[in-house]
Amino acid sequence: MVERKEILAYAKEKFNTDPDYPWPKYPEYAVLRHEVNGKWYGLIMNIPRIKLGLSGKGNAEILNLKCDPVLNSLLKSQEGILPAYHMNKKYWITIVLDSDFSKEEIYNLISLSYDLTK
Repeated sequence: MVERKEILAYAKEKFNTDPDYPWPKYPEYAVLRHEVNGKWYGLIMNIPRIKLGLSGKGNAEILNLKCDPVLNSLLKSQEGILPAYHMNKKYWITIVLDSDFSKEEIYNLISLSYDLTK
């Protein structure tokens, strides 16, 4: 399990990114953007588990990242990886943060997303 604060700390340390909170209606939705071009490379949201096809009640905290389509097709079979929620499912993935997907893998995928959106 990886927490939001760990992801935000990693983005700050590695890419000097401070989260952007562009939607007053969703004050906890954090966008990770490139400093220079403003393109998104990550989005953290709280989504009802039922909308994601997950069991249990309440919300799940998720992280959307851009991903190479070939890697995307390989990752979809792993626990904690879903087709992108509310994004292009060919080029984006959703990681469920309370899954067993490893922190190191998440950090690697954040770096990949950053590189893909330069």
